[in-house]
Amino acid sequence: MMLIYNSQTHKKEEFIPAEKGRVRMYVCGPTVYDQIHIGNARTFLSFDTIRRYLQYKGFEVVFAQNLTDVDDKIINRANENGVEASEIARTYSRAFIEQMHRFNILDPDIRPRATQEIHAMQTMIQTLIANKCAYVADNGDVYFSVRSDASYGTVSGRNLDDLRAGERVEVNDAKRDPFDFALWKAAKPGEPAWDSPWGAGRPGWHTECCAMIHHYLDAPIDIHGGGQDLMFPHHENENAQSVCAWSQPLAHYWMHTGMLRVDGEKMSKSLGNFYTLKDVLDTYSADEVRLLMLQTHYRAPLDFSFERLKGAQGTLARIKSCVKNLRWAAEHDSEDAGVGVGVGADGDADAADAALEFDSAFGRTIDKAQIEFVQQMDDDFNAAGALAAIFNLVAAANKYLDAAGAHPSVALALRAADMLCELCGVLGIALTRPVQQDLPSELLDVARELAGYEGNDIDAAQEALLSARATARSNKDWARADAIRDKISALGLVVEDTAAGTRIKRKE
Repeated sequence: MMLIYNSQTHKKEEFIPAEKGRVRMYVCGPTVYDQIHIGNARTFLSFDTIRRYLQYKGFEVVFAQNLTDVDDKIINRANENGVEASEIARTYSRAFIEQMHRFNILDPDIRPRATQEIHAMQTMIQTLIANKCAYVADNGDVYFSVRSDASYGTVSGRNLDDLRAGERVEVNDAKRDPFDFALWKAAKPGEPAWDSPWGAGRPGWHTECCAMIHHYLDAPIDIHGGGQDLMFPHHENENAQSVCAWSQPLAHYWMHTGMLRVDGEKMSKSLGNFYTLKDVLDTYSADEVRLLMLQTHYRAPLDFSFERLKGAQGTLARIKSCVKNLRWAAEHDSEDAGVGVGVGADGDADAADAALEFDSAFGRTIDKAQIEFVQQMDDDFNAAGALAAIFNLVAAANKYLDAAGAHPSVALALRAADMLCELCGVLGIALTRPVQQDLPSELLDVARELAGYEGNDIDAAQEALLSARATARSNKDWARADAIRDKISALGLVVEDTAAGTRIKRKE
């Protein structure tokens, strides 16, 4: 049985997806106006690990994550730099995807951008107005009427009557209630704008995710995730829109990651302890940073420090060394592969029995490591406990090699090495890196034809095709999904769905 801590109910619940064997999952993405910081990275890593484990357990996971590419922060940064807001959004969208790849975060199956989903948002807003849950203000803004949702507060556990007006809410004269929030913002000079039934303008931040989830995944989805700071008001507002527009909650399970602190203090530029993910990855490997972050449960506050990061560096080196030694011992075993420790040239029976029992005990230890790993991850994705199972196997393997000397069981040594690689791989820590295959340039033409790709980067073209295929499958547009697959196949390539994600590779 798999348990998930549901932020909405404040307890662990058995995870039962709406569709057997299939999980629909959405994680709020970044507002692309700057490089993401390590606090953001911790959230994306946590849900990447959750996604990988669900795949490891055999679920088909449809994973969506948006890019907010129109927002006040983007507009302000554009004005500071004297460029168009769209240029800032493009620059930092590329930067975000690049850092996610460096951090070994799997690409989402669906990556909608706010500026490309305006129609879906306007359709939702029209529904809310028709349901008398939203209104057009005199200044042209459209606001959601928070008190029209009788269930408001169920996601975060907040009570409106206990909150003071102006506390974490925007107060202005155009609103009927201080808690109401903008669904649509009337156009201002120099800002991006789109035509709408209420006049030119742009969507409010809370509007985007709800409309995208409903459009691509159909609510209620199984898992909605994000940082703890998004629980209120962002996720609360998303859920309220879904309830009022379609009479159903947005998600069955709400998951939130704990906040990140640096050396015990809140991370901030004023304290000089603010680090972007790029800053850290320029010095430390993705595997080292992942190992550090995963040693703290995703819901707990994470205390980041470079001293702890150096410790994770040493721990990763010991795991890799163990795997290397296991493989080396298997390759250089001087006896028969099935013979274990303590067997002499005279073939002493007692020694042989002791060797077999010694090997059997190590075999049970390998099995136990996998069982404990799964038990820990089944308990609300306790990666810290799963890592403990890995560390225990490393310790046992080192003892086995020391005792076995020149006569380890080849099969057991290889099995232990493979198990360590498998379990670390579920956490996105690659003990052995796969050889990347060169993809033909013709894939660019297919991506331009079927996915609307406009660039010349083969990796980005691959991402665009896989995203288009995933979207088609999510929408049950099997003809389009098959057309993409067939075009790829015609190039001598194959789309491969694995526990580590979906990729395009050459046919074997």
